[in-house]
Amino acid sequence: MLTKRIIPCLDIKNGRTVKGTNFVNLRDAGDAVELAAIYAREGADELVFLDITATVEGRKTLIELVQKVAHTINIPFTVGGGIGSVEDVSALLNAGADKISINSSAVRNPDLIGELALEFGSQCIVVAIDTKFVDGKHIVHTHGGRKPTALETIAWAKEVEERGAGEILLTSMDSDGTKDGFDLELTGIVSGNAGIPVIASGGAGTMAHFEDVFTKGKADAGLAASIFHFKEIAIPDLKAYLADRNISMRTTR
Repeated sequence: MLTKRIIPCLDIKNGRTVKGTNFVNLRDAGDAVELAAIYAREGADELVFLDITATVEGRKTLIELVQKVAHTINIPFTVGGGIGSVEDVSALLNAGADKISINSSAVRNPDLIGELALEFGSQCIVVAIDTKFVDGKHIVHTHGGRKPTALETIAWAKEVEERGAGEILLTSMDSDGTKDGFDLELTGIVSGNAGIPVIASGGAGTMAHFEDVFTKGKADAGLAASIFHFKEIAIPDLKAYLADRNISMRTTR
């Protein structure tokens, strides 16, 4: 049985870790390098670093900060934000990233997914999908959740897999930061239809929410931010809780 993964997320704005609710009302959550070191030490399985304003501001991801984080941790490290070319990915991998995450650029140019998968391998390419329920449909949003698209989430998830994505990072904008639980219905549909791992994001508030997203939501990994940043849940405690409920977890270091 494949083990489930616990993944803290560092949303970065102006070089600092931030966290909001439903993608707005951001507040400072601490120093990215310090938080990364803590999570690696506590036994996080991976770390995701998202430069959330890079695309909106029309710039590249903060390479120097990526290097500092990479030098601090010894766990797989995914980086996203402002990535739109083979050259961008090369720069981030050289800076210490293990995987990259694309969202807006994949929607703008779907062929980019296959191009990057061919160049670097599918295992390196994560497609992030920010989704919001609009007029009875789950709709893909880009530019840090600011721009709705014409794409429906479930169909887009299947397409990115077919184009070569190695993993999907599925974030429910409706659940984001609410701490009311993951969107289990949508996650279950996407995970059930996918032949690649799905990381569930948005809404974690309790340990039971992770149990639900791994069982009812069929997710391969659970991603969260504020509950870890503000020390509401400790990663070792969460892993022990899930293991006690017969959910196969990677061993905490």
